[in-house]
Amino acid sequence: MLTDWLQLPGAESFFKRAGEIADADLLTLGTTGDAEAIKDTAVTQPLVVAMSLFIAQELGAVPPPGAPRDTDVVITGHSVGELTAAALAGVLSVEDAITLTAARGRAMAAACAQTPTGMSAVLGGDPDEVLAAIDKHGLTPANMNGAGQIVAAGALDGLEALKADPPAKARIMPLSVAGAFHTEYMASAREELEGVVATLRPADPSRRLLSNADGAAVDSGAEVVRRLVSQVTSPVRFDACLATLRELGVTAVVELPPAGALAGLAKREWKGSDIEILAVSAPKDLDRARELLGGGA
Repeated sequence: MLTDWLQLPGAESFFKRAGEIADADLLTLGTTGDAEAIKDTAVTQPLVVAMSLFIAQELGAVPPPGAPRDTDVVITGHSVGELTAAALAGVLSVEDAITLTAARGRAMAAACAQTPTGMSAVLGGDPDEVLAAIDKHGLTPANMNGAGQIVAAGALDGLEALKADPPAKARIMPLSVAGAFHTEYMASAREELEGVVATLRPADPSRRLLSNADGAAVDSGAEVVRRLVSQVTSPVRFDACLATLRELGVTAVVELPPAGALAGLAKREWKGSDIEILAVSAPKDLDRARELLGGGA
């Protein structure tokens, strides 16, 4: 994940410092860590957020404390990406975002260890039939991603039953994750995070910040943090975030690394639109990202 980015000035020192904050060797894990190590959500979450925040800093996209409100810029994230989004909207400092992400990752890893659970993407099919099938097998629609993708989460036997009996015109793709995120299986993690965030002093967003809860903009820093905690056991409504972005008339979207998945969803959901969608997947993409961000898109 990190190797190509380490050529950038300050990258190595940033990830060493982020690792100290997260109490994990993010530099090693992001370059030579094996698949099993990276699958550990206690590692994955701070690594992903640190990576996104470093590139955001490189692009000049992290607002300084007390920055004036700029509603021309719209920020949103997906799941743990909401913590990156909170920093890019000025609600949390970079350090606080990494600290909270690390706590979130550890708490969710502990919750995953309590009961074997998982997640599977349901691709295609009639949305109502997909939701009915998920409910039939005792599962939760944990991610409503748009573009014909709903992620089911819950007990492994329920996921196996769903795979064996998929909805019409849908296919099931098991996901390599540690457990059933965004469901009540994460209740212990939510409770732990409630104690962690009590020490934070969030600022109100200086940019328009869309919430995974419903796709709406949130104006209060305290409410942003409350939603970051409740999000651990609540479905991700990225479909609603995509709908709001389009309604707001955005002209371009930049996805921060590790990039590609959300850009793909947006391209399929917005098929036929003239919105430019850039997934920043390598250092060569930075110049175009700067152009787009400099244009207030």
